[in-house]
Amino acid sequence: MPNEQRAFSFDIDARIPGHLGRAGTIHTPHGDIHTPTFITVGTRGFVRYVSNPDMRNIHAQAMLSNAYHLRNTCTEIAQAGGLAAWSGWSGPTVTDSGGFQVMSLGSGLGKVVSMDREKEVVNTDKKERLALVTEEAVHFHDPFTDQDDAIGPEESMQIQCAIGADIHMAFDELTSLADTYEYNQEALARTERWALRSLAEHRRHCMDLGYYQALYGVLQGGRWEDLRRSTAKKYAQMDFDGYGLGGAFLKEDLGEILSWCCEELPEKKPRHLLGLSRPDDILIGVEQGADTFDCVAPTREARHGRIYTLDGYYNVGKCAGSTELLDAGCDCPTCQAGWTRGQLRDLLKSPNRDDHEIYFNLASVHNLRFIIRLTEQARQAILDGCYEEFKEQFLKRYYHL
Repeated sequence: MPNEQRAFSFDIDARIPGHLGRAGTIHTPHGDIHTPTFITVGTRGFVRYVSNPDMRNIHAQAMLSNAYHLRNTCTEIAQAGGLAAWSGWSGPTVTDSGGFQVMSLGSGLGKVVSMDREKEVVNTDKKERLALVTEEAVHFHDPFTDQDDAIGPEESMQIQCAIGADIHMAFDELTSLADTYEYNQEALARTERWALRSLAEHRRHCMDLGYYQALYGVLQGGRWEDLRRSTAKKYAQMDFDGYGLGGAFLKEDLGEILSWCCEELPEKKPRHLLGLSRPDDILIGVEQGADTFDCVAPTREARHGRIYTLDGYYNVGKCAGSTELLDAGCDCPTCQAGWTRGQLRDLLKSPNRDDHEIYFNLASVHNLRFIIRLTEQARQAILDGCYEEFKEQFLKRYYHL
């Protein structure tokens, strides 16, 4: 499709000297996204316990929703004019392909694990898996509907184009840390074929709702440099609007793996690091060329009592009677309203469900604002030419180095 019809583009505003990272602006039909930034996860078209006004108050720029969970609602969303209108969020939106969710019904392993956990990683026995990968699609048994179903590249593109987010992800196969190099070769070749099928189907439907919907190719390749670089070179020749950086690998390998990918990808297209939100992951990701990030951790951990601060995190359940703010100097609505650690602890421990929902809102707003503010500060540091100093100072304080 000619560029003039796309209404999607990426400008680089500043670079990190000596590194692959940059600050930029992604232009979408529903507004601009200033990068680097964290994209909040609204799995079913809304962020749990966080309202759209809350989203604006914490300076969220975009929302990522899940094609797998919205696939049975996509016709209704299309009739409403797309995800931005249907959700009431109205700003830029992103959808993932649904591939991670259906793959998780197979081996069930996460994207990044520690070295200690790797020693224990094994795939689920094939007889017990709820998902089966074939050349055509991923066939799975839906635990929510108790029905057999399948999603392949074409189905994923049709679902995402009906949902109508500004940015979509191509359908890919996520391997696990327990998979061999040989299986990663096989899966990567399949993912590359799926990428071409995703592009072809996306072209047929990307204007169905009256505005251009962009498509990112998702890079896999595990922890192997030759696989990562070869697939990045191939994707660079395909007509993607940007790139999703995914896969299962060790946390300590993140920076190196990102450099292998980003060194081969076109500089003038945006890159999204899938499913990570730890401060060190974000700051390493920014340095090595990732522009946007998403993860469910900030809100999920908030609901379990983990509160983020500049000095690391703590368990609010252990803060009985504390009159301290959640994080001194924090500009989130929760801290600005004067809520204390002790008050949030009482809400969390209350037998009243309404108190729990108040707590979930207050804690989620705080954690999301913390991560969004981190990316805002990272962007400003790039613009000011002092990113490396900012990164070193932030991580030294947060991790008590």
